[in-house]
Amino acid sequence: MRPVAEGLRLLAAVSLGATTALADLAFLLVALPFLGYPNTRAMARRLALLETRRLRLDPAEFDVGGRATRYLALRVPVGVLGGLVVGLLLIGVVTGVRIAWAWGTGGTFDDIEPTWPIFIYFALVGLLLLFLILSGVVGVHALEQRLARRVLGPDPTERLERRIVELAESRAGIVAAVDSERRRIERDLHDGLQQRLVALSMLIGRSRRGRPELLDQAHEEAQQALAELREVAWRVYPSGLDSLGLGEALAGVAERSSVPVKVSCDLAARPPMGVETAAYFVVCEAVTNAAKHAGATLITVDVHREGTMIVVRVMDDGRGGATASGSGLSGLARRVAALDGGFQVVSPAGGPTMIVAELPCG
Repeated sequence: MRPVAEGLRLLAAVSLGATTALADLAFLLVALPFLGYPNTRAMARRLALLETRRLRLDPAEFDVGGRATRYLALRVPVGVLGGLVVGLLLIGVVTGVRIAWAWGTGGTFDDIEPTWPIFIYFALVGLLLLFLILSGVVGVHALEQRLARRVLGPDPTERLERRIVELAESRAGIVAAVDSERRRIERDLHDGLQQRLVALSMLIGRSRRGRPELLDQAHEEAQQALAELREVAWRVYPSGLDSLGLGEALAGVAERSSVPVKVSCDLAARPPMGVETAAYFVVCEAVTNAAKHAGATLITVDVHREGTMIVVRVMDDGRGGATASGSGLSGLARRVAALDGGFQVVSPAGGPTMIVAELPCG
């Protein structure tokens, strides 16, 4: 059903494009003497933006500006071509219905009797023409998208410069994220584990000076120190991720969380190591934040694949108010950006909070 729905969507887009091409042509003819006026240029920009939405392109990728009029003029013949293709499809459908009706009611079509050789011949020709026309619909739609990107999009030099800037920013972000994580680990070791080991040493010393009842307390302190050390080690890198996979590693996150966590990891195959690691840390940080700061009572984790992307979605029923600029989440955003992924935080006041990371896995 999905290919059929996609085909109908393309057919509707090309049909609408034929109609808007005529509207664009009428606008250009009427507005030709007034192209220098700001209102005329603004109207041309609005029409060009409508065309990008019809083609399901992101308007933010394009610099419509002064290129809108040129784009509208160039897309008119492409839209007319699409109209011709759709017109041929309609003629073929009507002709097929007429033939089926004539032969189904026992009559003839243009004095042609419905013999088996004739029926097979018409069926083969009809299927061939249908394939060619549908290929034309797909081709016109692809041509319209390419035209929009070529005319409205940035030129190759500008695109390369933008990419260089993005890579420089992501590199700086990764360095900052690594430094921030190192500082967090140092604080955990100094303020938590180190203090606990000092207390443990004092308890053992007091027990050796005639206080054997303190050995139980020392044993408990040792167990807590081991748990904290294990937690710090997992935050540096989860060793179980390599051997157990992402699903089992996330199950471990759920077990260690002080808040109930429901995990759904539906991946047919293991993603690349970098993607798997990034997905793990997104979940780990989001669960930690929800447990410590959001007052959540339930956290839901969903990891699945959509096309060439691994989508990680973490939701909690806490008080909300989280922002992507926070210390922990900003580090995650930089980590995801370094993989050319997308990162989004939706957390209105009062909750709920949803964190979504999209990681390329093509």
